[in-house]
Amino acid sequence: MEKFFSEIFLQAIEIFTLVIGIVGVLLSVMLLLVPQRLKNTATILNRSVDIDSKFTQFIDRDIPTGNLIYRHNILSGVCLIVTSAFVLVFLFYRLDVNGFLKVFFADGKFNTTDEILFSTMALIAKIAGVIGMLIGSILLFSPDQMRQIEKRVDTWFATKPLWDKLDRPFENVDALVFRRPTVFGIIGLVTSALLTFLAVKNILA
Repeated sequence: MEKFFSEIFLQAIEIFTLVIGIVGVLLSVMLLLVPQRLKNTATILNRSVDIDSKFTQFIDRDIPTGNLIYRHNILSGVCLIVTSAFVLVFLFYRLDVNGFLKVFFADGKFNTTDEILFSTMALIAKIAGVIGMLIGSILLFSPDQMRQIEKRVDTWFATKPLWDKLDRPFENVDALVFRRPTVFGIIGLVTSALLTFLAVKNILA
């Protein structure tokens, strides 16, 4: 069963790579042969859709859950302790790192870096489980102290300036590509052809 799901996952990646490679070849050929038509097409498709205002208003709403949690502190503490204990038992006694990695590597060949990465993720999850146990215990036996801790760590981080920087258009990239269509067309064609070749080879293998 594990091999079956891993093969489906790998085939999906190969098909996705093949599609990206074919699209890259077509765009590179257009950039080499008819760059002006590709530029006109890019101008038509280059639309700015403003979803920031509605999306930000939707996800940036303040949802007060503290009153509900502190009103039912016993139930919330018990649920948090039980959930954290279940996670810790699974991570300490049931998790097999090598067996889990074999799900993604059907041939069983994975390097030390993959094992270290997954072990680090498991360690972070263990720390989160221990913290969950502590928070659940404080919430169960001393909710007032938990409320004081929450007030101390309740800090507002403004991420909008970061999103504004990421949301800026970079028109210089298009200008640079269309200024040297032959160079970028050859680079894109070679790269896309290589991706397409590797994808086809892996699918047919």
